[in-house]
Amino acid sequence: MCLLHLIGGAFTQQPEELKTHIGAGAADLIKRAFDDVDPKRLIDYHAHVAGIGKGGSKAFINPKMQSWKHPLDRLKFKIYLSAGVVNDVERVDMQMIERLVRLVSSIEGHGKHRLLAFDKNYNRDGSANLEKTEFYVANEYIFELVKQYPDLFEPVISVNPYRVDALAELECGARRGARMVKWLPNAMGIDPADALCDPFYQKLKELNLVLLSHGGAEKAVQAEEDQRLGNPLLLRRPLDAGVKVIVAHCAGLGDNEDLDDSQHRRLPNFDLFLRLMTDKRYEGLVFADISAMTQVNRCGDPLRTILEREDLHERLVNGSDYPLPAINALIRTRPLVRRGYISAEERAGLNEIYDYNPLLFDFVLKRTMKLPGSTRRLPPGVFMANAALGV
Repeated sequence: MCLLHLIGGAFTQQPEELKTHIGAGAADLIKRAFDDVDPKRLIDYHAHVAGIGKGGSKAFINPKMQSWKHPLDRLKFKIYLSAGVVNDVERVDMQMIERLVRLVSSIEGHGKHRLLAFDKNYNRDGSANLEKTEFYVANEYIFELVKQYPDLFEPVISVNPYRVDALAELECGARRGARMVKWLPNAMGIDPADALCDPFYQKLKELNLVLLSHGGAEKAVQAEEDQRLGNPLLLRRPLDAGVKVIVAHCAGLGDNEDLDDSQHRRLPNFDLFLRLMTDKRYEGLVFADISAMTQVNRCGDPLRTILEREDLHERLVNGSDYPLPAINALIRTRPLVRRGYISAEERAGLNEIYDYNPLLFDFVLKRTMKLPGSTRRLPPGVFMANAALGV
């Protein structure tokens, strides 16, 4: 197997064969993971699709990702293709969704997966900034996929508030059944604390749409002015407007300026996120997803704290952040054993599951892991639709 696939999608088994070929230990982990979860309420709040515009998807990626003039960007694109088991560049869009459909369909009691659109980077004057747009997935494409696979997916629209037609796009999405809006401020050029966003927040509240916003550092962008936009404290403005907000990844990566500190000191984004979660003003408004938190670059103190803080569990929801669980370089179970989250025996079973179905692996891992030194796990409610969110 070439080095690229060892970094990306290092899979040797087919997801459809898991049920008949999996070992007894791995099968037991899967059974226990689903034992106390209602499949009718099982939800993955955070799953991505992408493409390059083949087959009418209208998706695109930044041209630098398709040119060896930008080797790191090109390599990243190739890794994503490997993770999505894409072997025909002319059928990228179709093969990526086909792979996701196979993964979900092969999970018994799979529930629903929320498919995320992804808007462009926009300037404050309403013009699109394609140079800083990493990738784009149109709302229309998401609705088409949901219509095609209604038993597997639900739609999450993405609307940049600086778009001239932002409010109309929110209304259109809500009419078509969307209940959430996806932001990645660092990549989309959005300052959540910008007063220009106030009409957008008013419309979100009017339409009862939940904002799923990335928190913390984002590896797709490099400039410090962009990373600043991932500061969780910037989300106070939509919260103050009464908008329900899910902070993706519990803002578990990187650091930012403490906006409450007159000395402008920097703190881990996770600490700033915890300040939001413990602010009495935002009870019932601020939530978080645990997507990507078990990855090798994120499985330190934030993951341990989330397992330990039982007072936060009722405001946590699960997300896979697919296709990231299918990127082999990000998935390391040995450090999870070393830190005490899983046992060596559990690791063997989880690794076996991963080779068949990385999406199922992500779910079973999160249901299996324990607070080091204890038997405490995340409760089943984290993995089901959260009634307090209303979505």
